[in-house]
Amino acid sequence: MSDAFRNGGLPFECTRCSDCCRHEPGLVLLSRSDIRRLLGALGLDFRGFYAKYCRVVSLGGGTGLSLRETERFDCIFWKNGCSVYDARPVQCRTYPFWPGVADSREDWIRESRRCPGIGRGPVRSRSEIEEALWEYRRNAPLLLGPGEAPESLDEDTILGG
Repeated sequence: MSDAFRNGGLPFECTRCSDCCRHEPGLVLLSRSDIRRLLGALGLDFRGFYAKYCRVVSLGGGTGLSLRETERFDCIFWKNGCSVYDARPVQCRTYPFWPGVADSREDWIRESRRCPGIGRGPVRSRSEIEEALWEYRRNAPLLLGPGEAPESLDEDTILGG
């Protein structure tokens, strides 16, 4: 974002349309903190969580974990709303304040064609936007090394603990 674009903040209010959760193929890449929160909320161990809710995806320099989608491209946790809302991944919690969306006026306007909440509602302050961007960056997707298969790793190895 340019300073001028950040300074005045950006109006955004989630309309609960769920378009960011449904109808189109996509990736919800999981960080270690996302997995920890979801394991706690769902009361599952890693292997059970992975088998039911995750898929392995190629991320250029390695592989990562993404949430599965239904046949209709809905997030696996979408059930007339987010069924894990309080534990939802950082990617979901920080939308639309992502790099590539909130970097410039042009990016913001382009994304507003997909999201009816962009450009309406309360103005989110520059500091609120920067905090979301920082949280997004700080919780990078979990990357697996070459040949590492999640189902063969233990929870401590996956979660770094």
